Amino acid sequence: MTTAHVTPDPRLESRTRRRFSAAEKIALIDQLDALPHGDKGSWLRQNGLYAAQLSIWRKERREHGETALEPKPPGQKPKDPREVRIEQLTRELTRLRKRAELAEALVELQKKVLSLDASDPSDGTWS
Repeated sequence: MTTAHVTPDPRLESRTRRRFSAAEKIALIDQLDALPHGDKGSWLRQNGLYAAQLSIWRKERREHGETALEPKPPGQKPKDPREVRIEQLTRELTRLRKRAELAEALVELQKKVLSLDASDPSDGTWS
């Protein structure tokens, strides 16, 4: 029994996401807009782009100007300090509510024990 071992193409192993500058995005949008309707699909395939990408770029440019087309830093956006504080306070509130519920349950238990003790006709000592 033989097993076939496939060696991957090293170019494919090191692919990374392409990032376009604002100037490149504007140039690509202008190039696409200058083409006749029938040639747009082949142009997109040749450049490895999707029509949705360019639609998003157009929308960002229209709504926020050309500065919106600048590449954004990767990763999560830093949290607003106010939101961090709200999360802290929410966790603390949850913890304190649980503690208050436990304290109320203990008070109820103590009341039950005292009512049992008061109704017990024995000498009042615990055995």
